[in-house]
Amino acid sequence: MCTLVILRRPGHDWPLIVAANRDEMADRPWDAPARHWPDRPHVIAGRDREAGGSWLGVNDDRLVAGVLNRRGSLGPQAGKRSRGELPLDALDHAEAEVAAEAMGHLDGGAYRSFNLVVGDALAAFWIAGDGESRLVRVEAIPEGLSMITAYDLNDTESARIARYRPLFETAPTPDPGKGAAGWEAWIELLSDFKEWHGGEERDSMCFRTDYGFQTVSSSLIALPRPFDPALKPQWLFCPERPRRGGFAPATG
Repeated sequence: MCTLVILRRPGHDWPLIVAANRDEMADRPWDAPARHWPDRPHVIAGRDREAGGSWLGVNDDRLVAGVLNRRGSLGPQAGKRSRGELPLDALDHAEAEVAAEAMGHLDGGAYRSFNLVVGDALAAFWIAGDGESRLVRVEAIPEGLSMITAYDLNDTESARIARYRPLFETAPTPDPGKGAAGWEAWIELLSDFKEWHGGEERDSMCFRTDYGFQTVSSSLIALPRPFDPALKPQWLFCPERPRRGGFAPATG
């Protein structure tokens, strides 16, 4: 169960801020964010070596896209396409609104259930597929702070959302202009760690289980206001369990 934290502040110097912890089986191979796809030179994203897709990426048009599994759908399924295709398909578009419109017309039943988030400086959207129906759900993400896990957006049935969304809302807001130092309060929350055993629900932001499923990486992404050459998109990446001092700029 991955986690995305989304802060929307239209009109601000940094109108979209995203923090993401990726949870995956420890032995599933992957590559850190870079320009991995020759047919998509405009995309910087992490790469899943097994299926060839991604979990999170940005493009040169300043669009971000990330996918999460929904409950009970970890791993591939015969006859289903890889959900890692979805962020890459979204990043073929230049604007969040256009990407959401396009993704809203995909066959949701072709994939295991998913939550997809797309956003830019002007808008952000949550797109959900239940793994059975061809129809997908598309909703605008409101201004302010939102969270998503394997549940619905801001769904307090998720113990993680119920516990941490209020903490992120009251924590000092990141200042991307200061690099990793500007994210310290959020890094502290992202790195809140616990060991988990058996099938109990994991309400910590960062964890390790006794069967190999754990938090494997973390990302801090900030998109600046449009048409300002003085501000560049930022992506700080930690290739392990998030920790202070573990984040560095993604390549690309």
